[in-house]
Amino acid sequence: MSIDVKAVNYRGSTKKKKRNKSKKKKEPLEQTNLSLFQSLQQTDPPSIPVDELFSSGEFPVGEIQQYKNDNLWRSTSEEKRELERLEKPMYNAVRRAAEVHRQVRNYIRSILKPGILMFELCETLENMVRKLIKESGLQSGIAFPTGCSLNWVAAHWTPNSGDKTVLQYDDVMKLDFGTQVDGHIVDCAFTVAFNPMFHPLLEASREATNTGIRESGIDVRLSDVGAAIQEVMESYEVEINGKVFQGMLCIIVVHTANNHRCALFLAHLEKVHCGARVEAVKSIRNLNGHSIGPYQIHAGKSVPIVKGGEQTKMEEGEFYAIETFGSTGRRKGFVREDLECSHYMKNFDVGHIPLRLPRAKQLLATINKHFSTLAFCRRYLDRLGEAKYLMALKNLCDAGIVQPYPPLCDVKGSYVAQFEHTILLRPTCKEVISRGEDY
Repeated sequence: MSIDVKAVNYRGSTKKKKRNKSKKKKEPLEQTNLSLFQSLQQTDPPSIPVDELFSSGEFPVGEIQQYKNDNLWRSTSEEKRELERLEKPMYNAVRRAAEVHRQVRNYIRSILKPGILMFELCETLENMVRKLIKESGLQSGIAFPTGCSLNWVAAHWTPNSGDKTVLQYDDVMKLDFGTQVDGHIVDCAFTVAFNPMFHPLLEASREATNTGIRESGIDVRLSDVGAAIQEVMESYEVEINGKVFQGMLCIIVVHTANNHRCALFLAHLEKVHCGARVEAVKSIRNLNGHSIGPYQIHAGKSVPIVKGGEQTKMEEGEFYAIETFGSTGRRKGFVREDLECSHYMKNFDVGHIPLRLPRAKQLLATINKHFSTLAFCRRYLDRLGEAKYLMALKNLCDAGIVQPYPPLCDVKGSYVAQFEHTILLRPTCKEVISRGEDY
């Protein structure tokens, strides 16, 4: 890959070199993936930390999207470029986290197949993140537990120790995991479905997410992003378990005052008769994208995926997770908490709260040392050697120090897809930090 890039950037004759000299600019070079030159080749499976692959210390820039309308001037503003130069170390840190995410997910995609144990999938993924990012306490590592929610479970499910759940051919799995360097979090997710029947559902969420990214920008209202996402998401339909006839003949043969209504009714009867289920994809109303802060996965602003919502504007320098959830459920796009809890997170602004149970104090010390305000799960506590901690963990939750995040579920029998990227609203442009060749 690096050879091809070199060929593009160092091709040809003296004349071409002279032309390049005459327009010598640093900003465009940042956007050409010149930082992809690697001193080493990654192994298969990946095992070399990314900071050893990129010996220059510069990590690949994400996808660059220019601002629109009233913000076009930003791309050529020297003042804004200088602001970016000052933030370069921070940009590089989050790009390092993004490169780890890309390499890990590319490998995981290559091994995913029906029959894999979900517990083993998560352990493989997380151990690879730890290795490639050179896990070092709170300085670099996993940002939150790997979500691998299946079918009608939309988010916040990961297997607890002893769970024997196996990935099946007809499952729709959302794989949502995060990486962080110096507290700068990359939150990125995709959906896997082996059965092509679900591909329109996946496409709906992927295109809705890309729409949300395109519409995002400095001074853009969050509600406007949500409206654009919903319009794209709900333009899709999914055919489940059967062939569907479109009812075109009904419109020709039915001649009544209510011609249109009769045609729709007969078409519906024909779909049921064929054994098909046609589901309109719906945006889940009570799930949102969100702003991201240092060591804070939800930093206060929510990006809706339906029209309405906040009139608050996005601002320069902010990170956002733009994520969408498309569902075939019949609750008009609504999830509720259900199933056994695995995800937990210490409340970001919690002060000192006295605890009576010595075991709760001990567990809190472990959480502060290893996770601080980053999310964790029960598997992580098991890995650290904690045992018989459920009562102490409940005590911390009851005291308001730790917040439990149970799985969020739609109607049983429905299917939910999710896609997500992390974006940075830089002073001169928008950078899709987590963008890769896969999505």
